[in-house]
Amino acid sequence: MDRRQAGRIFSAVAIMLMVGGINAGLAVADEIGPNQAGLIHRLLPTVVNIAVKKNEPPGPDASSASVSSPTPPADAGSNIKSYVGSGFVIDPSGLVVTNYHVVEDAFEITVTFSDGERLTGRMLSASRLADLALVRVQPKHPLAAAHWGDSDKLQVGDQVFAAGDPFGVGLSVSAGIISGLNRDIQNSPYDDLIQTDATINHGNSGGPLFNMQGAVIGVNSTILSPTTGSSGIGFAIPSASAHFVIDQLHTYGWVRPGWIGIKIQTVTNDIADATGMSRPEGSIVSWVLPNGPAEKAGLAIGDVILRYNGAAPSDERALLRDIAHTRAGDKMKLLVRHDGGEHDVVLAAEEWPRNQWDKNDAPTPVQRPKINVPPNQGLSLAPLPPDDKAKLAASVGMEGVLVTNVVANSDAATRGMANGDIILRVQDKPVATPDEVKQGVDAVRAEKRGFVLMLVLPKKSKVAGPKWVALQLDPAGG
Repeated sequence: MDRRQAGRIFSAVAIMLMVGGINAGLAVADEIGPNQAGLIHRLLPTVVNIAVKKNEPPGPDASSASVSSPTPPADAGSNIKSYVGSGFVIDPSGLVVTNYHVVEDAFEITVTFSDGERLTGRMLSASRLADLALVRVQPKHPLAAAHWGDSDKLQVGDQVFAAGDPFGVGLSVSAGIISGLNRDIQNSPYDDLIQTDATINHGNSGGPLFNMQGAVIGVNSTILSPTTGSSGIGFAIPSASAHFVIDQLHTYGWVRPGWIGIKIQTVTNDIADATGMSRPEGSIVSWVLPNGPAEKAGLAIGDVILRYNGAAPSDERALLRDIAHTRAGDKMKLLVRHDGGEHDVVLAAEEWPRNQWDKNDAPTPVQRPKINVPPNQGLSLAPLPPDDKAKLAASVGMEGVLVTNVVANSDAATRGMANGDIILRVQDKPVATPDEVKQGVDAVRAEKRGFVLMLVLPKKSKVAGPKWVALQLDPAGG
């Protein structure tokens, strides 16, 4: 899903916004002192790893280097791929916040906590444009939950720390400061991002950005980098926006932003000169939806909105967010410049049309793909060539059987097996021929077990040495 394109569609049709828009070692930056270490220790149980499986079309990875996307593993020879992102608990009953792009198109979600507990997740609701999603898990006990802070009180230079699972290496924490506010990197028409130099990498998506009091003041979501890693420019969705979106998603299942039916843009120096304004201020109306609230209240193309309820929004994105936060039925007062004069326009917000939500912002339904479990587990096998057999015996002290092909979308493929892997054992017995592999599998199947255990030496692996792989036996279980 191209969120930038969706944002343009939303801006042109709805014309109103929606808000701007783990069991591993802990890495803590040197800047975090002993007092903060205790705070971080208390917050760790609120931060989670989110592992997902997605059924992707063939072709090169289309993920952008500008997005802190989930971390992909090596290609397993299948269209079904695994990714890793981050999230944080906001309710002890099992509500988890993450980025939408982490769980987008995922047919399987696994949430792992700092103590190693793993729970199956289910996406409750999401906003594509805001890039936020709400995931539900079913814990056996109340969970530790993070608390929202007030991003509106942030200042450049405030200390913060980011938590998450960069590159899938494990729960990590990095410290930094607020480098900038209200950043617009054109991910959507409503960008209002926090810039931080706290290290944010691929896999940090959806994790919390904490202030030094331990409150969540942002949701880590994006990086700008000439490479695939962090170059010190990370961005987070501010809590003022994220909290609003998540509350709406939890309460209603969609955001229900306020709407008045206009398209606007910031008044620049050139626009101010062309319209006879003494200085650039406000947002100029470029389109008014027929029969919408704005037209009924008398707003027209070319009007300039200077104030919203007495305050001057910083730009058109801020004005759109103000309108979006207005509840349907609540009135707003706009100071409008029309034909050189200024006057107040009072009108009530309406609910952004639900059909526009369904078209442009509702999450895309995902069907779980059929995973094949052939009688041979989808594996084509062959004896090892003599030279390879000798090398294997010298390196690991065992013989083995070569995997020559793995059926796409089979259970074996989804579990990471690929052409060139070598099967060393089936259950507790060494194997040296394809027949011995088959005999070992048949013996386990005769015991009515659902899975068979194979010790596999991967052809490609980040960590040297064999690994155990449990393969499904029952074809009907796919």
